[in-house]
Amino acid sequence: MKTNDFSINEMQDMQRALQEKYKDKWGGLSPEIGKYQLLWMIGEIGEVIDIIKKNGGQKACEDEKLRACLVEEMADVLMYYNDILLCYGITADELKSVYTEKFNKNMTRW
Repeated sequence: MKTNDFSINEMQDMQRALQEKYKDKWGGLSPEIGKYQLLWMIGEIGEVIDIIKKNGGQKACEDEKLRACLVEEMADVLMYYNDILLCYGITADELKSVYTEKFNKNMTRW
């Protein structure tokens, strides 16, 4: 059974909807807001690290409750990541192009 991938475009559409709903509370999307989104994303990455640090990577993968927490925190990271892309006007196509170039460069680096 093949599942559909969850695309950056889909995530960004969802983030735009969230940002629109809460624009008066969250301040909207702009390069100025982007720097704060980066800091919030780092905080969420810290929560991912805490789960793994306190429980070990294997247990975080295998224990159903811990895994649910890990996946939820990773979703938080991706939400902020997509907010940051939107704040700086980085499109999925632009990201794919640069990501592919970087991948190719790294594949021939050593």
